[in-house]
Amino acid sequence: MKKTFLLFATWLISMSTHADDGHKLWLGHWDTSLNSQTSVTANAASPTIDIARAELTNGYQRGNVKLVLDKKLALGDGFRLQAHCSKMGSAGNYDATVYASTDIGLLYGTYDLLRLQNTGALSAGGSSPRIDTDGHDVDKTEQPFYPLRLLNHWDNLDGSIERGYAGESIFEWFHLDKELIGQYARANASIGINGSVLNNVNASPKILTHEYLKEVQTIADILRPYGIRVFLSINFASPMALGDTKTADPLNPQVRQWWKKKAQEIYKLIPDFGGFLVKANSEGQPGPGDYHRSHADGANMLADALKPYKGIVMWRCFVYGANHKGEDRVKQAVSEFKPLDGKFRDNVILQTKNGPLDFQPREPYSPVFDQIHHTPNMVELQITQEYLGQSRHLVYLAPMWREFFLQVSPYNIKGIAGVANIGKDKNWCGHHFSQANWYAFGRLAWNPDLTSEEIAREWLKQTFCHDATFINTMTEVMMASREACVDYMMPLGLHHIFKFDHHYGPEPDGFKAEYPIEWCPVYYHKADTEGVGFNRSSTGTDAVSQYREPFASLYDNIDTCPDEYLLWFHHVPWTHRMKSGRTLWQELNVKYNHGVSEASRFLDTWQRMKPIVTECDGDDQRWNEVNDRLKHQAENAREWRDVCLKYFQSFSKQPIIE
Repeated sequence: MKKTFLLFATWLISMSTHADDGHKLWLGHWDTSLNSQTSVTANAASPTIDIARAELTNGYQRGNVKLVLDKKLALGDGFRLQAHCSKMGSAGNYDATVYASTDIGLLYGTYDLLRLQNTGALSAGGSSPRIDTDGHDVDKTEQPFYPLRLLNHWDNLDGSIERGYAGESIFEWFHLDKELIGQYARANASIGINGSVLNNVNASPKILTHEYLKEVQTIADILRPYGIRVFLSINFASPMALGDTKTADPLNPQVRQWWKKKAQEIYKLIPDFGGFLVKANSEGQPGPGDYHRSHADGANMLADALKPYKGIVMWRCFVYGANHKGEDRVKQAVSEFKPLDGKFRDNVILQTKNGPLDFQPREPYSPVFDQIHHTPNMVELQITQEYLGQSRHLVYLAPMWREFFLQVSPYNIKGIAGVANIGKDKNWCGHHFSQANWYAFGRLAWNPDLTSEEIAREWLKQTFCHDATFINTMTEVMMASREACVDYMMPLGLHHIFKFDHHYGPEPDGFKAEYPIEWCPVYYHKADTEGVGFNRSSTGTDAVSQYREPFASLYDNIDTCPDEYLLWFHHVPWTHRMKSGRTLWQELNVKYNHGVSEASRFLDTWQRMKPIVTECDGDDQRWNEVNDRLKHQAENAREWRDVCLKYFQSFSKQPIIE
């Protein structure tokens, strides 16, 4: 264990001396001008505690730290942190003690102490609304809100990533970069993420072959000391695809036995394996429906195989298509799963996207969360910006996720998963500011009551610097960025008018006869000479009826429906008078123009920040890379506005407003 501690300490020192290319994420900015004679003691030892000691020895500059493992404490994987200010002043010393019931609790407490230091909360005049203080002393207890806090990687076995915008997969099968995976684990542990689904939901059966499982074992061994369990996406037809059975029917005894033997093989290699994530009978993927069986039949077969090992099945509710011909796509998940509620094993969790469609810039929440009462639900968020400018746009997603939690109580959800935005790019996420979405996901998974602004300020201070002008200015940009994106892409409830397949750029006229109609933009906006929007009210598809009150009535009435969802739920005349007093056509112009103006403002603001960023980094690399991205974003915003307004003008026959 001493060797583990020394090797990890050496690696941390080397990380802190590299030029700032974004690879250090929010973990590399330590003020070495402060006390560097840190003493760290622990009353127990393990690989996880060794990591905590190394982090504190190399990163904590405020005083001495004790790590106390006490299994009698009822803290779960949480911690209690006490820090006493022994010397007042802006650089006062804070001797600290971290108490926990588990090794990983000590590590989480370690990262929290470092976060308090690196955000300036441990200083005279420093403050945090989440700290109970007595003078300048700290005494706080935290526990993770969700037991399941997972990243879902859509990484393929060939190294490509579906909806990945930051290079190839960090999981290079049979050539694993163990140091890189260790850095990945460290970043996740620092924000409380405790699970990783390593591969794409459009899964290859090969992931379950023994040669790949041995690689999964290697990854699991690297992640384990950081409190991260591995999960796998599985292809439902794997036993048949691998040539071991003639069918994948979940009620077939040979198929059921195959999965039991496979689970036994996995857990022999990886005793803490988390379980399976399944995309079944959706977008061409095989599933129990191929054999006229239900989702419950399929999920329960897998759940039975995993049950002896306390593994879980996460069964995705993203299902639409052939079985629902003619039904509004946003209603299909409820139609599919509500009749099965209560028929799943107790180790099955339904994983549902935050909205009923597909990670749009803005959607109402998915009514699955209203309609499923007897089966655990977890929410799936998309960190990678598939529909929000990918790695080219600065769009901070915490406000979107907080919007979801204002509609769906966090207490009605048993876990949270985020589709990762991580790749082999040096800065991990393609765009330096996209790192903030990875960070924000972890922080909200730990505590969904944190505000978007709190998280933005935390991230900026740890990632860039503490300059007040910079922090205040860029926090405002981040907080405004998601609404700006909605405005220049799809305001007032417009949705899914992207270009086919890659979902980058506008294509409101998109229609291809060879595609399912649910993939065509014209299906979603239904523009005509009378107006625009999808009528999902009680006079249309009646999607509103799937919502609980007061939302069902609120959305059903065109006069009470919030403007941001108006065209989602109603086909609205071009001359309809909006709450602003403008007509719908005028309001659409105002929104698009505002989005373009905001994108230009973000660029101008960043250019004013150059002296601060350059001084912080010691060179122009990060500033230049962000500046180039913001220029591109401003250009894209103008393209979205011009293409969309020109197209919709062909129906409204009204002048475009500059």
